[in-house]
Amino acid sequence: MQELQNKIKDLLHKLDGLLVAHYYQKDEVVALADLCGDSLELSRKASMSEKNLIVFCGVAFMGQSVKVLAPHKRVIMPRLACCSMARMIDSEYFDESIALLESYGLSKEQIFPITYINSNADVKAKVAQMGGLVCTSANASKIFDFAKAQNKKIFFLPDRCLGENLAKADNKKSSLLRVDSKQKVLDSDVICYDGFCSVHQLFTPEDIAFYRNKFEDIKIVVHPECDPSVVDLADFVGSTSQIIKYVQDLPLEQKVAVGTEFNLVNRLRPKFEGKQTTFVLSSSKPQCPTMNETTLQDVYDVLLAYEDNKPINEVFLDSEVQKWAKIALDRMLELS
Repeated sequence: MQELQNKIKDLLHKLDGLLVAHYYQKDEVVALADLCGDSLELSRKASMSEKNLIVFCGVAFMGQSVKVLAPHKRVIMPRLACCSMARMIDSEYFDESIALLESYGLSKEQIFPITYINSNADVKAKVAQMGGLVCTSANASKIFDFAKAQNKKIFFLPDRCLGENLAKADNKKSSLLRVDSKQKVLDSDVICYDGFCSVHQLFTPEDIAFYRNKFEDIKIVVHPECDPSVVDLADFVGSTSQIIKYVQDLPLEQKVAVGTEFNLVNRLRPKFEGKQTTFVLSSSKPQCPTMNETTLQDVYDVLLAYEDNKPINEVFLDSEVQKWAKIALDRMLELS
């Protein structure tokens, strides 16, 4: 392991590369990364870096976001892993969804689309072309407030849970496209696409009841990608970065059960006097399979191929897609 780490460090130095890793990556990858963070934070910092080679350990839409924000940079990914949620919608499915809403009697001018950051660049581009923008779990409330002011039907995609949670927190009616009736869709303020995070669907109200019964004073912390039935019962709901701050600010003796990806929870904080006080809010291991694809060997291999002028897993985007996806991201960044 140490020899492989040293080889990676040597190649990064030789190629003047920046190694970035999402919070959900394996411990061995996070430990070696120059930057670690959530998806947008990493994309922004990587795009502003002086280094022109970005080695992104994450899933495809994250590498795309760097390329969108900084098209002149070379972006390579040790594994071309896919986010399951992002794969639930593409530009064709987006067009079909809009066509369905039009068949219900809504015009494009009556629809304001918001796409979660967990979507591919082609979807972000489509959203921008309709006047919409991107949101993250951290700034979703602020973006939602802006969207409401447009006095249109909000079409939130692809994560139905985040969309439903935002609507519920604001006392707005929500519906699920292709699941709910035409009338319910037309009567709703927020129309949600039927996508979801496979990891955050693992957490249930029963998991919360289990921990509340076991530890009377335990805090329950969850991500807004969780089902509304789970979010309603939590003590704190926040993005990855917000969860990290909240939990690390708690006294070490305070017990907390966290509903998000296993690797992140496992690294949150040390034991208190030899006793575990941080728990995973699930009876099964909530580990993202695609985030866990990347290994140190993959990092080494992608760097070695780049050094040999035979790059693999490099991120390329159509110029029109890049242009419009950047507009969607820039609109969000201006507000947040």
